[in-house]
Amino acid sequence: MDPLEAAARIGPILPWLDLFGIAVFAATGALAAARRGLTFVTLAFFALVTGVGGGTIRDLLIDAPVFWMHGTSVAALCMGVALAVWFTPQRWWTASVFDWLDAAGLAAYAAFGAAKALSFGVPPVPAMVMGVVTACSGGIIRDMLAGEPSILMRRELYVTAAALAALLQVGLTLAGLPVFAAGLIAATAGFALRGAAIHWKLALPAYRRN
Repeated sequence: MDPLEAAARIGPILPWLDLFGIAVFAATGALAAARRGLTFVTLAFFALVTGVGGGTIRDLLIDAPVFWMHGTSVAALCMGVALAVWFTPQRWWTASVFDWLDAAGLAAYAAFGAAKALSFGVPPVPAMVMGVVTACSGGIIRDMLAGEPSILMRRELYVTAAALAALLQVGLTLAGLPVFAAGLIAATAGFALRGAAIHWKLALPAYRRN
C-alpha cells in the first residue's frame, strides 16, 4: 500500500498517539541512563533507541518506510525529552513515575502499532501482533542496554496490557468505529490494565514444573 494512502486511513488524530508513545518511551530510556549517572550523550542515545525501537521493528516487518528516517521531528522529540530529563531534579523521576510513564507509552504505542499495521493491509491477527511488538520492543531494548532484567521475565501483567490495547484497536476498527476513536478506547483500556497491575501487583499464574 502507498504510504500516503496508509497515512490517510490512519487519519490526522491517531499519529498524536504515536508521538505521545514515542515521547514517553524516550523518557523511560533517558531515565534508565540517568539513574546510572551517565553522560548526556548516553541519555540521548537511550532516549532515541527506546523511543523508536518498537516502531522501527514494526515498519520493517510490515514493509513500511521506517517512520523516523524521513524527517527530523521524531529524533528531535527524543532529544528534547532527553534534555528535559537531564535538566530536571532526580527526585522527580522515582521508580513509580518510571513505571507509570512506561505504562502510558505501552498502551499508546500498542494501539497505534496495530492501527498502522491495519492501514498497510496487514490481516487482523498479525496486525494485533504488530501492536504488541511496537509496544514492547523498545522497552526490551532499553532493559538490555541498561543491563536490567526485562519486564518480560517477570509474571507481572505487561504484554497482556499491550495485547488488550492492540486487540481492541483491531476489533473496534473492524467493527466500524472511527480509527482515532478506537485508538483512544484501546489505549485507555491498555493503560488501565497495566495501571491495575502496577497498583495491585497483578500477575499471570506461573508454569508449574510438577
